[in-house]
Parts: sequence; C-alpha cells; structure tokens
Amino acid sequence: MPEGDTVWQAARRLNDALAGKVLTRSDLRVPKYATADLTGRTVLDVTPRGKHLLTRVEGGLTLHSHLRMDGSWRVYENGRRWSGGPSHQIRAILGNADRTAVGYRLPVLELLRTGDEHRAVGHLGPDLLGPDWDPDQALANLLTAPARPLGEALLDQRNLAGIGNVYKSELCFLLGVTPWLPLRDLPADRITKLPALAKRLLEANRDRPVRSTTGRRGQDMFVYGRAPRPCLRCHTPILVADQGDGSRERPTYWCPTCQPGPAPTPGSARTRRKSTPYN
Repeated sequence: MPEGDTVWQAARRLNDALAGKVLTRSDLRVPKYATADLTGRTVLDVTPRGKHLLTRVEGGLTLHSHLRMDGSWRVYENGRRWSGGPSHQIRAILGNADRTAVGYRLPVLELLRTGDEHRAVGHLGPDLLGPDWDPDQALANLLTAPARPLGEALLDQRNLAGIGNVYKSELCFLLGVTPWLPLRDLPADRITKLPALAKRLLEANRDRPVRSTTGRRGQDMFVYGRAPRPCLRCHTPILVADQGDGSRERPTYWCPTCQPGPAPTPGSARTRRKSTPYN
C-alpha cells in the first residue's frame, strides 16, 4: 500500500526517467485537463511530499498526483508493453525520447502553477522523508489534540506526513500501546521518541523492495495484516478492528497482550480483515 516510503520510491523512479528531459508525449486523461499539452517542455524534477507526488515542468507548471490505495506510476522503456492494468485505468502518460511514465488509477491528478503547490500540499505537517522534517514540530502538532486516539493522530497528515495504515499499526505495536489510547495517556518517554521512531521506520524502508518493520525474513510485519496469526513476541492471536481517522474507517491491527490500553468492544474486534478503503 502506498505510504511515505513507497511514494518516495515512486518519485525517485519518475525523477530518474523524466528529469532533465523534454516531453515528447503528454496525455492527461481526466476531463478537466484533457486538452492540456505538456509536450516540448522539460521536466525539472519529481518530488515527493508525504504521500503526494509533484512533477515540476518548465514554464512554472506542476502535475500533482496522489496514489491513495490503488494508484501507481509505472516507467517503461520505449517500445516495451505496458503492464500496469487495462488502458481504461490510465490517467496520465508522460514520455520522452527514452522512457514513458504511465499513471494508473490515480484518484487525484491536477495541473497547478508551481507557485500554487501550497494549495495541494500546504496543509501537510513535517514530511518524515523530506528536507522539511522537524521532529519537534511533529510532536507539537500531535499534542494539540491530547484526547485524540493515537492511531487517528498518526494518520492525520496535518500532524506529520507519510504515515499510512501499515505504519500506524506497526508504530503502535512498537510503542506498546493500542491505537485507541488517547495521546495524553501515552507515557512521556514514548511520546517523545515517537517522531524519531516513525522516521527511522520509513527511512529504513525507502530503499527496500519489500517493506519490513521486524528485520525478519519472511515475517515482515509485527501486526499489520497478520490476524489471526500469533504475535511474534507473545504468541497471542493478533486482532483487527476498524478505527476512524476523521474521514473513514480503516482496518487496525494489534496484539491484545503486548499492547495494553483501550480497545474496541469484543464484538467489534475480529480475526479476519474485511475489505476497507484506504488512503
């Protein structure tokens, strides 16, 4: 699932393929920008911002995209067959003399003036993988709502940018509390180390083809996606339940033994995940 580390990887692939080269093909397949033509312009850079991608093009334009749950950008050598999905799922094509970048199932795609990028990403908190990372500011943002459950606060990109549902569940496990624990009840020594721990997890995975928070081959996650298998530490079955983030419910995994604290009522927790939207 696209989170800050996978978006960082996507930006690197796109930047390697497009930056410094003149576009010979441009096709934005969304109604508002169907007539926009970027051919003849040089791509300046592709920059990640949290879970957003900013493709900057000469002439002061930025193509802003967000992958959410199912979106992806694929890069192909010219002449190779595209394999990211059926053609009706393609939302953007950017090509040069050597390679072509194809955006599949992009739920957010908009063309902005580069000077207006703040309209798309100005609400974001410090980026865990960005040059603007500020752990003190991230912690201050989190603590503005001390009664808020930890899991919800971690998903709120206004606090710190780059954490999705996977890292939310894994961070709560590593902190030894449930995602429903109010921030004010998180022990002081753990709340102060939270920003650094989150950054360490994303940095460790931004260059990995397979995400891992455990360091164990074949056992990549402590809790995420593991219900009803046993906890890697205590062997208690992992549970899963929905938790809101202010906009939608998301599956949340935890170990009821290793992670003390508030939890859903027994009837709402389950051992198997149902299909739930993800952003």
